[in-house]
Amino acid sequence: MTTRLRDETIDDHRGGGAKARPPVARKEPVTSTIHGVERTDDYAWLRADNWQQVMRDPTVLPPDIRAYLEAENAYTDVALADTVDLRERLFAEMRARIKEDDSSVPSPDGPYAYGVRYTHGDEHPQLVRTDRDGGNEQVLLDANALAEGKAYFHLGGTAHSPDHKLLAYAADEMGSEYYDIRIRDLTTGKDLDDFIPATTGAPVWSADGRTLFYVWVDENHRPAKVFRHEVGSQSEDVLVHADTNPAYFLGCGKTQSDRYILIESHDHETSESWILDANDPTGTPRLIADRLPAEKYSIEHSGDLFYILTNGGDAEDYRIVTAPVATPDRAHWKDLVPHRLGRLILDITAYKDFLVRLEREGGLPRIVVRHIASGEERPIEFDEEAYSLGMAGGLEFDTTTMRFSYSSMTTPARVYDYDMADRTRVLRKETEVPSGHDPADYVTRRVFATAPDGEEVPVSLLYRRDTPIDGTAPCLIYGYGAYGMTIPASFSTTRLSLVDRGFVYAIAHIRGGKDKGFHWYADGRREKKVNTFTDFIASARHLVDEGFAARDKVVGWGGSAGGLLIGAVANMAPDAFAGLIAEVPFVDTLDTMLDDTLPLTPPEWPEWGNPITSEADFRTIAAYSPYDNVGAHDYPAILALAGLTDPRVTYWEPAKWVAKLRATGTSGRLLLLKTNMDAGHGGAAGRFDRLHETALATAFALKVAGKA
Repeated sequence: MTTRLRDETIDDHRGGGAKARPPVARKEPVTSTIHGVERTDDYAWLRADNWQQVMRDPTVLPPDIRAYLEAENAYTDVALADTVDLRERLFAEMRARIKEDDSSVPSPDGPYAYGVRYTHGDEHPQLVRTDRDGGNEQVLLDANALAEGKAYFHLGGTAHSPDHKLLAYAADEMGSEYYDIRIRDLTTGKDLDDFIPATTGAPVWSADGRTLFYVWVDENHRPAKVFRHEVGSQSEDVLVHADTNPAYFLGCGKTQSDRYILIESHDHETSESWILDANDPTGTPRLIADRLPAEKYSIEHSGDLFYILTNGGDAEDYRIVTAPVATPDRAHWKDLVPHRLGRLILDITAYKDFLVRLEREGGLPRIVVRHIASGEERPIEFDEEAYSLGMAGGLEFDTTTMRFSYSSMTTPARVYDYDMADRTRVLRKETEVPSGHDPADYVTRRVFATAPDGEEVPVSLLYRRDTPIDGTAPCLIYGYGAYGMTIPASFSTTRLSLVDRGFVYAIAHIRGGKDKGFHWYADGRREKKVNTFTDFIASARHLVDEGFAARDKVVGWGGSAGGLLIGAVANMAPDAFAGLIAEVPFVDTLDTMLDDTLPLTPPEWPEWGNPITSEADFRTIAAYSPYDNVGAHDYPAILALAGLTDPRVTYWEPAKWVAKLRATGTSGRLLLLKTNMDAGHGGAAGRFDRLHETALATAFALKVAGKA
């Protein structure tokens, strides 16, 4: 076998020996021409031809590629050997902030209350239920027992049958997000013979508890078909719905009322939904409204009406309409909560007598409870400068209790039950930090950076009250900026390890998210994608200019599409950062969007553009794609983290990127790649195991900022 490595020797210098030499990937140029542009990729060989099989069985990875990734891992271990003790301390303190014996607030459902519990030392949860009053606890499923002896294990979706006799649960044992579904008899505690492989991991029950619906994932990791499985049947599962357009992914769920099973087909800007009466599982799904370009909608139900959240009708920040159950098509949609520019409606949940919505205005979230009969509304708001709110639907429909969560960057998560009739709230749980945490020791603020085009970019800050804000503090700035996702200003125990060491922790709410409404998203995608990157750079420089950060101690951090952000700013403003951390980074953007066999490529053309059919899109992506724009720059130190079985950002993207950075960059600073050979996009699955990866990245940030 001919290896594709040269100079793989790693000299361990922990004892003062020779400096470690990084592996150098051999160049094997592959040339292609598209839209009249000739491109050469020296490292295309790192993409395994059998990548689909690798997702299901990592042992079939070609040996030469495995040798390269393992050599990179070995080099990273040596290069960061001086942080081993620090990483152990970081891991210990991060773990000490987690309550090892912990449980969720039970969710009542009929005669029972269901919840999740962790016991001391366990990596994975137990699913438990009690009588509704809290007695007679029963452990339904222990994920730790299921994970025993496995290098990777992640418990996916779980759903108990409406009659409380069966539990459907999904598990991924490769990190590749192929979830296998099994069914457990809750009387005997034994699994039935039923086995459903290769699903999205979200089982949905019919009303009679004898039929299970699920989404099957094809060989290219696309959620392509919805099937119906009859419990105990040896017959082949029945196809319920399929979407042959590879640009659309299918999902399956249920209304809060439990009356309707929902099937949704969507890409990043268009959706289409079907309903199926849960009491008639063998029936034919009924279309709500056919898909229209760039129009999305989602469905809830109460009484004789569907409640539909949609951006249709030029409602860019969304509106809520009603439609009769009998005639739910667009011709019968009637405004309930009209569109108001600047108020972005994010989500809705319908109960028997109440409709609850989560919205954001002025950059801050709030929950609004609406009495269906009277139309009277009451908001739930908080007073901090920056905070996070989330709705939890619960398991019941005919109830006056709505559950929500609240946290800020200084305040640990709190779970409240809110009585929608009495308008009273009860604190059910506050996340405990066993090692101790006093919110008064910390400051959270929101400041605004001015982007090059004059837009004001919100930046949420967290730092210790005794941290000097005089231009000497190191700073970690985090960003994402894609898909309309908003990074909440929520509490995190792991970031305290930086903040307690004098860091200012910042979240840049850059364009590409919906932090300031839909227009904030639209201004950070496709031909306007560069705004995402310049917003982040402007945010980092603003923190320096305003004395929140030292100019030579700013570290950027982003993951997935946020890793694309990190790769882009590395090329655009390498002088603005001492270091960059890119988790599972989407850095080979152009090649990926040109490869329509990859799982996420067709559904993401609306987000990034289609460079196959559009020369304009090709040139737009080519202008910022991190891998394509690596040059002879004085790059900051970079740590890239990857997962071998990652179906979202394939392992070869960061591998190619780091190889090219080494061959082209001029700084001589650390350029590191660490691939988890037993996991995918989310890294290690265990609650403590994943802390080792967080500790590694945190130690890197401390090292490059001179605080290790």
